[in-house]
Amino acid sequence: MDTTENKQNMSVNIAGVTFKNPVMEGSGTFGSGMEYSEFVDLNRLGAVVSKGVANVPWPGNPTPRVCEVYGGMLNAIGLQNPGIDTFMERDLEFLKKYDTRVIVNVCGKTVEDYLDVVERLSDKTDVVDMLEINVSCPNVKEGAIAFGQKADALYKITEQIKSRAKQPVIMKLSPNVTDITEMARAAEAAGADALSLINTITAMKIDIHKRTFALANKTGGLSGPAIKPVAVRMVYQTAGAVKIPIIGMGGIANAEDALEFIMAGASAVAVGAMNFHDPYTTVKVIDGISDYMKRYNVADINDLIGCVR
Repeated sequence: MDTTENKQNMSVNIAGVTFKNPVMEGSGTFGSGMEYSEFVDLNRLGAVVSKGVANVPWPGNPTPRVCEVYGGMLNAIGLQNPGIDTFMERDLEFLKKYDTRVIVNVCGKTVEDYLDVVERLSDKTDVVDMLEINVSCPNVKEGAIAFGQKADALYKITEQIKSRAKQPVIMKLSPNVTDITEMARAAEAAGADALSLINTITAMKIDIHKRTFALANKTGGLSGPAIKPVAVRMVYQTAGAVKIPIIGMGGIANAEDALEFIMAGASAVAVGAMNFHDPYTTVKVIDGISDYMKRYNVADINDLIGCVR
């Protein structure tokens, strides 16, 4: 009998929270779990990461707000969401049924908006394991990326959220900056428990037949395989600059991609745009990492984290 699998440890620890494996999905690509539950057994995931949740419902941007590009997609959804009341009544109640970690992505237009959601979730520690703070969405004109492109603003909002949060706080960083390590250090100095990166890269597509922008917002966030090399580089740089754990994301399509992020220094990974192409991608990545560990006789996934320095 082959006992390799029984000895294989795929669990990782991020800020005191243990995940059964290092694979989750990227916020905004999976609904809040319910939408993909007929395709994916949520119990298999290391975590379910919710779509961004604000203190009040957001309608998002005008359409069209999604388009395909070579090697990926552009989106300018604008963080459409039903608001914290509906999220707590509907989505959190649904997620209670599953044996997986729950990370809630929080968005807002002002610091007070973020704090409102953080405080509303403070008594939900039985179901909400961590908070991911979205200060990096490029598709809203107020809040979000306004806090994520200047180190002092990022420091201040991180510090205030940490003072109110009951769950560990992950700050989601933007790649649309001059120096990712400056932003990472600011978040760490302000008390962030972990970082996730990267969010989408600001991009544009023009419809030459209609002679207009492909997106009503003109610009959108580029995601998908095209951004993976940039994301791996930024994760590697960040891992060398801070001591807190990193969740790596950006163009992961298979286990090989995920392992690149892990070897660059990520403690966990998130699958984003590929969920639209193949809703089973997350589970395929989990199985692929397991197969890799068997093939190369790796007993503990933690031995691979940051092994390329």
